[in-house]
Amino acid sequence: MNERTLWNDGPRVGAIGLGCMGMTWAYGTDPDSDDPAAVIAGALGLGVTLIDTSDVYGPFTNEELVGRALAGRRDEVTLATKGGLVANLLPDGTPDPTRLPYPDGSPGHLRDAIDASLRRLGVEHIDLYYLHRPDPATPVEDSIGVLADAVRAGKIGAIGVSEFSVEQLDRAQAVHPISAVQSELSLWTRDHLTTTLPWCVAHGAGFVPFSPLGRGFLTGAFREAAFAPDDFRARNPRFRPENLAANLAIVDAVEAVAAKYDATAAQAALAWVLAQGEQVVPIPGTRRLSRLAENAGAAALQLRPEDLASLDALPAPAGARY
Repeated sequence: MNERTLWNDGPRVGAIGLGCMGMTWAYGTDPDSDDPAAVIAGALGLGVTLIDTSDVYGPFTNEELVGRALAGRRDEVTLATKGGLVANLLPDGTPDPTRLPYPDGSPGHLRDAIDASLRRLGVEHIDLYYLHRPDPATPVEDSIGVLADAVRAGKIGAIGVSEFSVEQLDRAQAVHPISAVQSELSLWTRDHLTTTLPWCVAHGAGFVPFSPLGRGFLTGAFREAAFAPDDFRARNPRFRPENLAANLAIVDAVEAVAAKYDATAAQAALAWVLAQGEQVVPIPGTRRLSRLAENAGAAALQLRPEDLASLDALPAPAGARY
């Protein structure tokens, strides 16, 4: 697979990474899922070397399965995890699918979270550790200060942040260099093209898009709103029937471009993301080996300028992001 430098003087990674969230979190069950360990091993075999997880996915179980899957292969990957987002739980201790996690970027919480992630992953060092969300109750400087202490202690190699505004990025950068920024970017979420991405270019940071396939919508797999109750998309505004019908025009356009290259809609959508800059490394998630190979194939697809322009001109999607 083609490689990219994740941040200035940072590690070389496959141009397509792997987001592991869906293996244990947010999207319900999939009867056609492959074994997560096989998917992660398959990713390494395809040159997908940026592996992304978080303590909140599960919660906690996602890091555990990633740790087991990488046992004996730790040196083959750039391992990223996150802390500072806490799941709302039901009385039985399981995650509440109707409520989003809440931020906790307090110094005490982050110190404990880093140590707990190291234990669950079974590693002595995390290559890239993100503050998963800014915490309105904790100054950015205090949260980043704790992560900087962890860098100095050798527990983490680089600091990332997720879903930060440019103003928050500037405040974080004043405490410690920010190596990577994770935010949503796809053909139906393009807000960061004029804000966060230019900041990353100016500061030599990597930009790591999550949900680069619009939570699976841009693959063309969802032409009607039929999701299990424990699937996040059942409550997502863009998947409501009235919005889904309007948003299918975006999928139709992506499929038309893909057909010119004998590619899939997913590959065309990912190729558009990759074309936004050499510092962009998307992390599509999957639970299937077949989809993994499909996504990895997007790294070799270069869309012509006229096709990029036609995709750029697509309308914004109907419905809010959350």
